[in-house]
Amino acid sequence: MAFLTPLFLFGLLAAAIPVAIHLIRREKPPKMLFSTLRFLKNTSKKLIFFQQIQQWLLLLLRAAVICLIVFAFARPLFDSTIANFVDGEPESAVILIDVSMSMLYGDRFEQARAAARDIVAGMGAGDEVAVIAFANGTVSVRELSSDLEGAAIFINNLAGPGFEVTRYMPGLRLANDMLESSRHDQRSVYLVSDYQANGLGNDDSGWMLSPGVNFNSVDVGQGASRNLLLTDVRSPDQLIENRDEYEILARVRSSGSVHVEQAEVRLTLNGQEQIRVPVNLRDTSEEVVRLPVVFDAEGTHRGEISVSGDDFAIDNIFYFTVDVMPRISVLVVNGEPSLNWYEDEAHWFSLAVGGGVESPFVVVTTSPRDLDTATLAEHDVVVLLNVGSDFSTSQASALVDYVQEGGSLLMAPGDRVNAAQFNEQFGAISPAELGQSIRLGGGDYLLIADMDRRHPVLLPLGSDWGVRFDGYWAVSAQEEADVLMQFDNSSPALLERSAGQGRVMLFASSLDTEWNNLPLQGLYLPFIHESLRYLAQASGKDRAYRIGDVIDLSSAAAEDATLTVTSPSGDVVTMNAGNRTLRAIAVGFISVAGDGDDQFYAVNADPAESALEKIAPSALHDRVVNPETTPMQSMQVRRAELIAEREGPQRVWWWILLLVVMVLLAETRIANTTYR
Repeated sequence: MAFLTPLFLFGLLAAAIPVAIHLIRREKPPKMLFSTLRFLKNTSKKLIFFQQIQQWLLLLLRAAVICLIVFAFARPLFDSTIANFVDGEPESAVILIDVSMSMLYGDRFEQARAAARDIVAGMGAGDEVAVIAFANGTVSVRELSSDLEGAAIFINNLAGPGFEVTRYMPGLRLANDMLESSRHDQRSVYLVSDYQANGLGNDDSGWMLSPGVNFNSVDVGQGASRNLLLTDVRSPDQLIENRDEYEILARVRSSGSVHVEQAEVRLTLNGQEQIRVPVNLRDTSEEVVRLPVVFDAEGTHRGEISVSGDDFAIDNIFYFTVDVMPRISVLVVNGEPSLNWYEDEAHWFSLAVGGGVESPFVVVTTSPRDLDTATLAEHDVVVLLNVGSDFSTSQASALVDYVQEGGSLLMAPGDRVNAAQFNEQFGAISPAELGQSIRLGGGDYLLIADMDRRHPVLLPLGSDWGVRFDGYWAVSAQEEADVLMQFDNSSPALLERSAGQGRVMLFASSLDTEWNNLPLQGLYLPFIHESLRYLAQASGKDRAYRIGDVIDLSSAAAEDATLTVTSPSGDVVTMNAGNRTLRAIAVGFISVAGDGDDQFYAVNADPAESALEKIAPSALHDRVVNPETTPMQSMQVRRAELIAEREGPQRVWWWILLLVVMVLLAETRIANTTYR
């Protein structure tokens, strides 16, 4: 037997009330002085005995009335399956716990862990539960199991949030897959999160949970939030050594639910504070801060831009690196030298590159016949200007080897170039195969019609190219090449190709005034400078990476060298030959020691994760719950329905109340009986 409302059983204590009343009303017979007893009739012992029985029976009946009323309200039930009432019916559940970076705000993660423990504690025997810690993807998983104590231990031992962004869908998909093989029909997903709005990402697949899977939200992100965010930082990747002041731009934004009006931005370079700038956000949500700095020494500089004034310090620093390189050594191979400066092939190019103290380039000009392997090895970039048939096969082979071993080459074929010889000598590295040279007459000319405006060479130059080309090479781009610019007849004008460890760019016209008026345009100088800077970059290392990015460490050492990698937290890992990639998992500087100077890689959190705007849990519920799923009733409602279903055929409490009436009638009858 079990009781549906067992708390009423405490009413059994009221059965002591009749006992107390009987004890209180019990009186001792008074002693009286009397002259004689011979005129009084003797009372029989039998009468006294029956009176005592009457009193005890009344006491029992009155106590029994109270006990029966208590039992009736406690609603006894005779059913061997009463254990099912604790949970209503067995359930298979998956608890998703958000461990993204935003859960580091305040005590959100501790709230999430406590909420998950409460969910497990509310389950009963026969239930099974799984636990998934998620962020951008799955962090750790405990499979479905009826070991509830083990699930609670797993939750207690979960590591704190990392720096990953929030993405709901991968975790929900995994939970749904796990419930496909669950034992029970009642299936539920519990999502414990701060419900950050960016957690939906760009997912528009329309995916939903399977029919019958219920969704329960536990929001631990309630309350106000104050956060400042560095949404964008503009700093150079590489600089050529000079003494000029450079300006770093940082965009500061208030991203919490409570607007932050005052902040301070600080720039630190190589551990030394450079400048502090106050920021007034009283009338705006974001502000651009300008931070002047001078990179006055060659090498890698580690920079930190920090903002203060909010309640979420974990995202207040932006890390970056700047490689200050020595001046770029440029070897210009002049294929058409002339005493007349206007006709000299390298004249305009040399003017643009310059050679003074303030120039970032060191320029050496040579003729094709003087080019050799030793000369090539001394320079960062080689420029071939209208180099024709006087370029020998051995020289071409040396130039091909130079590029494939990491050198850079800029080619501008002119009227002295033989297409067949060019294609044969440079086919292994050239971005294009030369067709025929075309000269337009009668005042006709071509214009630049299209370009890759995001390319590092073209990005700073804008799109206003008013250059007129009356001569050019019709070329066919190699499969490995990228076309960066096109003439208005769709013929490629500028192409790029990676060859071995080096890089080659080909300009399908001349770089003097013979075939175009480019040298007379204001964009000629920046075009030449940006091209040489781009070609001289020794590696593809970025100034800053984001959490989750795969960092290529191949530039840190030779392929057969061992790398010693020190993480931002100070952990040291050794990477053997052949292993040259590393996934960024923590913010800060990663130090890599190879066969040369240490290299540093800056890692930052994704700014989207610092935006603390919320989404209503109901919005996510409506998006992922299958329309075929019957809305899940609350545990109390389901339990009440099951109780009513089980209790209906029995109605024991009705019989108990009928018995109470009968006992009361018996008590009245006995109480009014007099024994004489």
